[in-house]
Amino acid sequence: MASLKEEFEEKKESLKDKIEDAVDNVQEGVKQGVSRTKRFLRKLLIYGLVALVIGGIGFLVWSNWTYSEGVRAGYLIKLSRKGYVFKTYEGQLNLGGFRDSDQGNIVGNTWEFSVGDKEVFEKLQKLEGRKVNLHYKEIVRAMPWQGDTDYFVYKVEEEQ
Repeated sequence: MASLKEEFEEKKESLKDKIEDAVDNVQEGVKQGVSRTKRFLRKLLIYGLVALVIGGIGFLVWSNWTYSEGVRAGYLIKLSRKGYVFKTYEGQLNLGGFRDSDQGNIVGNTWEFSVGDKEVFEKLQKLEGRKVNLHYKEIVRAMPWQGDTDYFVYKVEEEQ
């Protein structure tokens, strides 16, 4: 009987060692998995931030791309500095009227624009109510700090 008990104790110790080895292997595997997951998430975060920054810069470049340039002539009827957070210079130009074909009424045709340069805005203030030629650039999309419109006046001439 003693040998059976000894054999049982040996098997018990052997199983105990195997279980401890298995637990150690599982714990080591979990540690490696956690380490790999942390590295993956760190890379994902870094690449995501880089992609976000590059995408944001690309969007800003695309938004400020000059879509068209031109000159508009008319009577300067309104100028203002407005905005809740970003104060911008805004204006309206009366391009002239045209007759409504149905009733024969004269319909006004106004054009709204933004001014990015304070000097140009001050020159426009002096010419308010007069006929002017406004040189402008139309960009793809104006950001909130640039102005309310996509049309930006950069030069003004008084029409004689």
